[in-house]
Amino acid sequence: MVLLEILVIPGGGVAGIIGMAIMVVAVFLSYSRLGVPQGHYVLAGTILINISVLALALRSKTWTRLMLVKNVDSRVNTFDETTIKAGDKGVTISRCTPSGKALINNEFYEVHSHSEFIDEEEEIEITKIERNKIFIKSLNKS
Repeated sequence: MVLLEILVIPGGGVAGIIGMAIMVVAVFLSYSRLGVPQGHYVLAGTILINISVLALALRSKTWTRLMLVKNVDSRVNTFDETTIKAGDKGVTISRCTPSGKALINNEFYEVHSHSEFIDEEEEIEITKIERNKIFIKSLNKS
């Protein structure tokens, strides 16, 4: 509980107080029920275990094994600008509200409509490409 208070639960509070109280009661009971020599052993063991666990928890290698270490180095919607251009036609795969997925020149792309909602499986045309954003309009006039 004390370790939780130090590392996980923000602020000073109930978990640390409860953990400390449990340890004090355990040491007190060991002195009163087992005698002075065994009480000393329990007290020394409690101190040793607390220091060991705290030292282990504060080592950086302990938490590196538990963390997810993965760098995201990809980009959204990267494509070769020679394979796709304004005026190309395709069909939406998902509903564009205002962004969605479309199949253009047998490739899947994330696309954006200017302001309209375009249902899935509608024919579309690319109006412009800015950076990695593909803007489309619907060819179905309803």
